[in-house]
Amino acid sequence: MAHKFKSPEEYIAQIPEQRKTAFEALRRVVLDNLPQGFKEVISYGMIGYVVPHEIYSAGYHCSPELPLPFINIANQKNFIALYHMGIYADPDLLQWFEQEHPKHSKTKLDMGKSCIRFKKPEQIPLELIGELCQKMTPKDWIERYETQFKKSSR
Repeated sequence: MAHKFKSPEEYIAQIPEQRKTAFEALRRVVLDNLPQGFKEVISYGMIGYVVPHEIYSAGYHCSPELPLPFINIANQKNFIALYHMGIYADPDLLQWFEQEHPKHSKTKLDMGKSCIRFKKPEQIPLELIGELCQKMTPKDWIERYETQFKKSSR
């Protein structure tokens, strides 16, 4: 059954104690490093960082009533996840991240298209995640989104 969290604090309250400190550290790094303009919300049942309608009124093409998603962080069954749409949409950013990861972590990079999985919460490369968050402004993300995703949905 999907939970309907009303706030990031409510989301964090349900995280098991053995992961809570690492998750809160990840959230803090994201908040401290995202460029101005992104907004923290509950998005798709996770903590999300979005381009709000005040900045991008078109919203998300799949559901225009929703703001444009950019990053989500989630406590999943077997890992903590960071979903970063910029990595999915920008091959150069993905390549940068893949090259930098071994400099910040002894664990093998475990990721899908936009999902970076951290199976050992104490080994989340927070400094690298901070750098990643700084790489794209809301304006950069909107431009990339419109060229990569919106054209294919028309």
